[in-house]
Amino acid sequence: MKNLFVSVSLLALAACGEQATQETTTERNYAADAARLAQSTLIVDTHIDVPYRLGEGWVDVSISSPGGDFDHPRAVAGGLSAPFLSIYTPAIFDGTPKSKEHAESMIALVERMVTEAPEKFVVTKTTAEVEAAFAAGKMALPLGMENGAPVSGDLANLDYFFERGIRYITLTHSKANHISDSSYDKNRKWNGLSDFGKTVVKRMNELGIMVDISHVSDEAFWQAIKISATPIIASHSSARHFTPGFERNMSDDMIKELGKNGGVIMINYGSGFLTKAANQYLGGRTTAYAAYLEEKGIEETIAIKKAFRTEYLENHPYPYADISDVLDHIDHVVKIAGIDAVGIGSDYDGVGDSLPTGLKDVSSFTGLIEGLLKRGYSDADVIKIMSGNIMRVWKQVEAYASEHG
Repeated sequence: MKNLFVSVSLLALAACGEQATQETTTERNYAADAARLAQSTLIVDTHIDVPYRLGEGWVDVSISSPGGDFDHPRAVAGGLSAPFLSIYTPAIFDGTPKSKEHAESMIALVERMVTEAPEKFVVTKTTAEVEAAFAAGKMALPLGMENGAPVSGDLANLDYFFERGIRYITLTHSKANHISDSSYDKNRKWNGLSDFGKTVVKRMNELGIMVDISHVSDEAFWQAIKISATPIIASHSSARHFTPGFERNMSDDMIKELGKNGGVIMINYGSGFLTKAANQYLGGRTTAYAAYLEEKGIEETIAIKKAFRTEYLENHPYPYADISDVLDHIDHVVKIAGIDAVGIGSDYDGVGDSLPTGLKDVSSFTGLIEGLLKRGYSDADVIKIMSGNIMRVWKQVEAYASEHG
């Protein structure tokens, strides 16, 4: 069966190439070209936290909905075809029955989305299903598990969640779990991956689940990339080059090795992931607050803390990143690891009110594509960034599993 994604993408390239010929004597209409690419090309965002938002209060995201960064009309307007919905489990549940129960509840919310709007959404478990949904005009909903806590020390749970639709697993989250150390946790329980975690990576390879190293410690990254028989991904990380000392982002050496391995870093949109100023903002506020309490000789209360934060924000506005900062991260990855090593993992609905200007919700993919075109990226390059690279990795993972699972 002919690859639908390649077919659609080639049609997009042909259309753009024809227009380029017609525009030899006029300036390129970047906005029009971006809009056409956004609507004709598969767009995959590997990290959107819609389920967790819906878990705090159900909203019908099949129609225009208040709040949040995602709903179907906005996604369609931006050209988003296949958002990986995050099946997130808080770190505090690791080692308890609640971890698996919580993951089940998140998957159930995605299934409810599909049940209530089957003409718009479909859960997809394979690359072929994603491409078929795109061709049929439906929004594909592949699933990624953020935090491996629901594995609960039992490899059988990997098989179980694979059957439920999980196609990547972020090995840990904000604290070291039974699989891996976390970039956010000073306690390096395993000095990388636990022995069980190393077995988890191998079993994920056999099943066809992508290994996601967002959130893990540097040591865990180097171990995972050595152990994995397939390319690995960072589902929602950015380049540490722009945020020195922020281990949650990837260093240049890590990005280079990821690219050499055939993997992909999916750029996170959170302002704190993008610029040094935004990354250091919360630390600066915390320091200022401690000094304030000491100067006044008072003890913290909820009211005092809230009042201080309000005044601090007025005097020190949050330094939002801009769409150009996301483009800078993409440029940097391409420069050091190549065009095949980068994609988009926005973290919509997961980074609160810290999104860059120009990228405030899922309707903004067209603007990102326009920015890429203006920076000299070809249509073929854009297609790789918006979906080609991550789809290639996913297909490699599927192929390995079919031979070794």
